[in-house]
Amino acid sequence: NKSENSNDSAALDEYCEDLTAKAEQGKIDPVLGRNDEIRMMVDVLCRRRKNNPILVGDPGVGKTAVVEGFAQRIVDGQVPQDLQGVRLLVLDMGLLQAGAGVKGEFERRLK
Repeated sequence: NKSENSNDSAALDEYCEDLTAKAEQGKIDPVLGRNDEIRMMVDVLCRRRKNNPILVGDPGVGKTAVVEGFAQRIVDGQVPQDLQGVRLLVLDMGLLQAGAGVKGEFERRLK
């Protein structure tokens, strides 16, 4: 359904940051020394099953840098064919929750 797709896109635009667009605009600093972590993430994403990487760690250890480095690789075409041209979006939970005090509003936004 085309209207559902446009609603989905509007919600993604409202609550997510597009890291691939940011990389295309040159707004991501170069990521150094994270090749192993980025390669592991690419390997997980290219699996047929169990292909959801999760980055965990204390604040400041470089999780965001790894994801931004991956976004830059997508833009530079340095990823396998299956990942060429994908958008990398980061969900901003603060934006998603902001103003969702009305009962059911948070759940509606998640849908």
